[in-house]
Amino acid sequence: MKNKSVFLEVFGDNPIMKVLDFLMIYQLFDYPLTEIAKNSQVSYSTLQTFWSNLEKNKIVVKTRKVGKSDLYKLNTKNPAVKQLIKLDWNLIKGSEQEQEVYA
Repeated sequence: MKNKSVFLEVFGDNPIMKVLDFLMIYQLFDYPLTEIAKNSQVSYSTLQTFWSNLEKNKIVVKTRKVGKSDLYKLNTKNPAVKQLIKLDWNLIKGSEQEQEVYA
């Protein structure tokens, strides 16, 4: 079993959080929905239930089309996404500092 990220430990590992966590970790790359679902460990049908909300709120953006597949990535130009990434880094830094104290 894969270790949970600090982000998922704090906010829980519900499907939306799993997808956001995956997209934040690999924010430089774009993926088709099937790969996002697979790598987030979320079923494709579950991903489809909330994906349109992520698009509508500009959390994710369509980057290109390869064959029949649309590719998406995290919208790092969105101020809310920027804050989410910053929060994730702060959680990681806090976790590292906590481990140093106990070491």
